[in-house]
Amino acid sequence: MDIQGQSALVTGGGSGLGEAVARELAGQGAKVAVLDVNAERAQAVAADIGGVALVADVSDAAAMQQAIERAEQAHGVARVIMHMAGVGGARRVVSRDGSAAPLDDFERTVRINLIGSYNVVRLCAARIATLPALADDERGVVLMTASVAAFDGQIGQAAYSASKGGVAAMTLPLARDLASHGIRVVTVAPGLFDTPMMAALPQEVQESLGASVPFPKRLGQPREIAQLAAHVVRNTYLNGETIRLDGALRMAPR
Repeated sequence: MDIQGQSALVTGGGSGLGEAVARELAGQGAKVAVLDVNAERAQAVAADIGGVALVADVSDAAAMQQAIERAEQAHGVARVIMHMAGVGGARRVVSRDGSAAPLDDFERTVRINLIGSYNVVRLCAARIATLPALADDERGVVLMTASVAAFDGQIGQAAYSASKGGVAAMTLPLARDLASHGIRVVTVAPGLFDTPMMAALPQEVQESLGASVPFPKRLGQPREIAQLAAHVVRNTYLNGETIRLDGALRMAPR
């Protein structure tokens, strides 16, 4: 699919990987709606790229539906869905004092990362299915975000790994489910990237993490995720796959 002139929705577009993707698509001529839970950040990015800002929790069905309708009023139905929103966090199942981890933490992570992903896909796909087909009978494309933790999660990442593993696991079924509508579904599984969350760590920790990557020995740059996202849009034969972007990193237990 040609990116030029297409309507796109980027969740988590107010910062980090989502911001980089929003800027990349806008730079290639897409009309971008920037959705984030942080209204100030969404508005700042949208204003900078000539897009529209939306505020919603991706796991809230009503809020997402309203946001999608607002985006459509501005740009029409989005054929390009970049679902980058999510949360991190780490907690051992049994803490050092012997107490069990709060169930609320696990539920929140799964609700936002996994249920939120399904919520975005189902609502957006229903709208894409109403559009006329393009070349190869394609109507749209959805990129979801997992993590290398889906495959080699570390100590304390049970909730995060479960949520991201679920995203990876539903990629192929979703692609098969939506194939009859001409909608592709692809997932990216990033490794260690230079994001605001990473920037909060001490510099020596960041350098140590970057050095653990086989090659290139550095943290990934958000623009590299954005470049992959743009390629996924353009390459119609990419479908039903989870792509690790991690410099050949395989995470150690801790």
